[in-house]
Amino acid sequence: MKIMRRVALLGLLAALTGGLVVVSPAREALAHGGMTYPATRTYACYLDGKQGGQGGDLAPTNPACAAAVAAGGKTPLWNWFGNLLSDAGGRHREIIPDGKLCGPSPTFDAYNAPHPDWPTTTVQAGAAITFRYNAWAAHPGTWYQYVTKDGWDPDQPLGWDDLEPVPFDQVTNPPIDGSGPEGAEYTWNARLPSGKSGRHIIYSIWQRSDSPEAFYNCSDVVFGPGNGEDPGDPGDPGDPVDPVDPVVDCEVGYSVQSEWNNGYVAQVAVTNRGAAALPNWTLTFGNPEGQRVTNAWNAAVSQEGGTVTVTGSGHTTGIPAGGTVSFGFQGTLDGAHVAPSGFRLNGTDCD
Repeated sequence: MKIMRRVALLGLLAALTGGLVVVSPAREALAHGGMTYPATRTYACYLDGKQGGQGGDLAPTNPACAAAVAAGGKTPLWNWFGNLLSDAGGRHREIIPDGKLCGPSPTFDAYNAPHPDWPTTTVQAGAAITFRYNAWAAHPGTWYQYVTKDGWDPDQPLGWDDLEPVPFDQVTNPPIDGSGPEGAEYTWNARLPSGKSGRHIIYSIWQRSDSPEAFYNCSDVVFGPGNGEDPGDPGDPGDPVDPVDPVVDCEVGYSVQSEWNNGYVAQVAVTNRGAAALPNWTLTFGNPEGQRVTNAWNAAVSQEGGTVTVTGSGHTTGIPAGGTVSFGFQGTLDGAHVAPSGFRLNGTDCD
């Protein structure tokens, strides 16, 4: 583990320099974790950065993630599981002011900024959900999941009064019962609140019971059975995409970025080879049995049965003539990964 190696090296340096370096205890440094489904902002931007980076670097392409890096650097992405206050002790509303809920410490302050392009996870109101929370270091405690009220303003930083007054889910000492792309995960089943639609934030607090330390996660979600369009769009999400060119000529590239025993991360590039721009687009494809999309970035993605539906959002809303847009997603699988098939852009088969 990188943190442990760093502590060991500092200890060696202290010995070589006569004890001039003071090493903090590793116990608190290892107390980390973060929501991977639905993905918290820092984890979603970390995945986006991996997709856009080269040579092991992180280079987010999502506008919200890129803005956060410009404002606060890349440390919050490398340390996406470390959004914490060490002395919270259950005093969350007392010590965290309005507007600082998503990043209560200076290191993570950039993730408080409202932005229309924060990566989202599409969920269904009233549906069962399995929360997944990275267990970078296991500790006992209680998790509290809140959701924003109807009518909250996503153009303003999140405040306490924006949340429903009581958590819709609460769990103490959930089992470490899963393995994700970043290691072991806490998993537990819950039911999402009913009556929600459009864009919301699921706000999670993990308060340790063996320490005053607490962790804070903002997961941007879109409630709705359809394609997760922006709630400000007056159109009916069920309406078909308006044709902008009678002939759609397209090509789709699909690649697996990483794979583990029960999950994977994939990247998809959609190229418009037509002569006209596509101001809006919908991509559908068939996911093989045993594979399911869990969260995505740079597009709104949902899966019904074996059919995956993708729509552009934010900076990927349109595809210029001859241009390409890319998005990524994380999924679960049962057995070996099999590439999806039947890619169709606005109803037309793609190469």
